[in-house]
Amino acid sequence: MLYLILQWLREWTKADWLLGGPFGLLDQVEFRAFAAGFLAFALVIVFGPTTIRRLIAMKLGDTGETDAEALRAHAKSKANVPTMGGLLIGGGILIATLLLADLSRFHVQLGLVVLLWLGVVGGFDDWLKLTAASRGDGRQGLLAWEKLVFQLGIGLLVGFFLYRHGLGQDGASMQHVVNMPGQRTYEPGGGGPAEGLIYLGRAAFIFISVLFVAGMSNAVNITDGMDGLASGLSAVASIGLVLLALVAGSSGLAQYFLVPHVAFSAELAVLAAAMAGACLGFLWWNTSPAQVFMGDTGSLAIGGLIAYIALAIRQEFVVLLMCVLFLAEIGSVVLQVGWFKWTRARTGTGRRIFRVAPYHHHLHMGGWTEQQVVARMWIISVLAALIGLATIKIR
Repeated sequence: MLYLILQWLREWTKADWLLGGPFGLLDQVEFRAFAAGFLAFALVIVFGPTTIRRLIAMKLGDTGETDAEALRAHAKSKANVPTMGGLLIGGGILIATLLLADLSRFHVQLGLVVLLWLGVVGGFDDWLKLTAASRGDGRQGLLAWEKLVFQLGIGLLVGFFLYRHGLGQDGASMQHVVNMPGQRTYEPGGGGPAEGLIYLGRAAFIFISVLFVAGMSNAVNITDGMDGLASGLSAVASIGLVLLALVAGSSGLAQYFLVPHVAFSAELAVLAAAMAGACLGFLWWNTSPAQVFMGDTGSLAIGGLIAYIALAIRQEFVVLLMCVLFLAEIGSVVLQVGWFKWTRARTGTGRRIFRVAPYHHHLHMGGWTEQQVVARMWIISVLAALIGLATIKIR
């Protein structure tokens, strides 16, 4: 918004002094990304205490209930800690992006749709869970299929509009290319597109988008089970996305690294930086012992945004590597449930691979303290992000 206002003032006043100095900084997407991260961080820090007090007053606290017997003592220790703190994260991202991103750009507009869509779905799910006792209907949030319908729905919209936006005169563009690990998108030395590139058709692109958005939003949601875990991992992934978006949005950098160039996608660095700043700010209140939980309100929106930005800049494989712990978490749940059902059908008694899923609780039940689990996963996530970023140069 500030960027668009500045452009309008320049055109209206024809004032040369608006071209340089501090006003000229707004022309630099790198500066606006940094400013968005700082602003989102500051907003979450400043409004954190008021929001937490409000959530406590509304009695929007975690009930501490869980289906896993081994986790009930752990869950009860966190009972009545307010949740729906994702309102802080979403609000910080939204305000910072609205103020500092170029809102005329398609990628920013669609990113805000993803944020609001999944934030509202997650908020409604949290509200149903936390008001179940007062309503007396026993409904613990949205049913799994109801939540999945909305996740698949936004994935469908993302895939459709991203594909449509990327259509060129020949029906294919770098916005549809499959960016495989180690594969050159361009010939070295400023050449044209490399040989052997695979361009996705509409159906394949939309299918991958649906799986990616729904899968990543669920993965972050499942990871949100320990103080500071999901917020810390999300902050690391978001910082990586800032760098990837800046590369994808610059034709020179994209040619240098031989990765797909997506015109104007550098504006997504502002959105990613706002997400990083909001997650870091939330970590201030969410670190052990947590004063607030993000709930589905935050986790669904964060996961969906990570997936959306990865799809828009054609860096799905790199982002999957940076988010390897999110994948491990959701993978542990899939394996646990699948193995339990299969062994029960075969032998009559269900067996488990892990002590309890998701995997962070398996480590906790194995003797690691919660703080050890979280800190070590932060370390692994930083290493994964560094490795993921390094792979864009290995072409």
